[in-house]
Amino acid sequence: MTELDLKTTFKALYAVPRAPALVEVPPMRFLMADGEGEPNTAPPYHETVKALLALSYMIKFQIKKEGGIDYFVMPIEGLWWADDMSRFTFEDKSNLKWTALVMQPDVVTEEQVEAARAATARKWDLPALARLRLDTFAEGPAAQCLHLGPYAEEGPAIRALHDFIAAQGLRMRGKHHEIYLSDPRRTDPAMLRTIIRQPVEAA
Repeated sequence: MTELDLKTTFKALYAVPRAPALVEVPPMRFLMADGEGEPNTAPPYHETVKALLALSYMIKFQIKKEGGIDYFVMPIEGLWWADDMSRFTFEDKSNLKWTALVMQPDVVTEEQVEAARAATARKWDLPALARLRLDTFAEGPAAQCLHLGPYAEEGPAIRALHDFIAAQGLRMRGKHHEIYLSDPRRTDPAMLRTIIRQPVEAA
C-alpha cells in the first residue's frame, strides 16, 4: 500500500521557520466550511472543526480499506477576514469571518466524500457535517512565518510578517491564513506551533 505524507510533499509550506519567507502556494484540495463571529465562544466554529476532522478521518479510513493509499490527516487551517480588511484585527473577534479547512490528497473524489459523510453521520451527531464541501483553493504567492506560543500572542509575529512583506516591495492581498500544527487540547500553550501566512502581490 502506498503511504503518503502531505507535510513532506509540501515541506516548504508546512515545515516553516520562524523567520518570514516568501513561498508559492499551488492549488490544493480542501474540505472546508464558512462561518462568522467569535471563534472562541461561538459554537459554529468548534462544530465545524469537529466535523472537518471526523469526516477527514473517515475518508482516510475508507480509502485505506479500499486498498488505496494511506496518509496522515492534515491539520486544521483557517482563513480569517473582515468586510473591511483595513480594520481587520484579532482584538475584536465578534465581526470576524472565517473558513475552516483541512487539506485532502488529490485522489479524494466527491463520491468518496459523500460516502464518508453518510458513514460519519451514522456514527456521530455533527451539526456542521452537512455544510462541509470539497473544493480547490488556489492561494499563489504568499509570505509566511512560524509563531511559537499562545494564539493570543500572535501579534508580534503578524506585525513582523507584514513588515517583511512591505520590505520586499510587496503588498498584502486576500485573507489572513493560519495553520494550526499543534493540538491545543494536548499541547502546552507556550509550545503551540502556528503557521501565519499572508498572500501577497506586487505593490
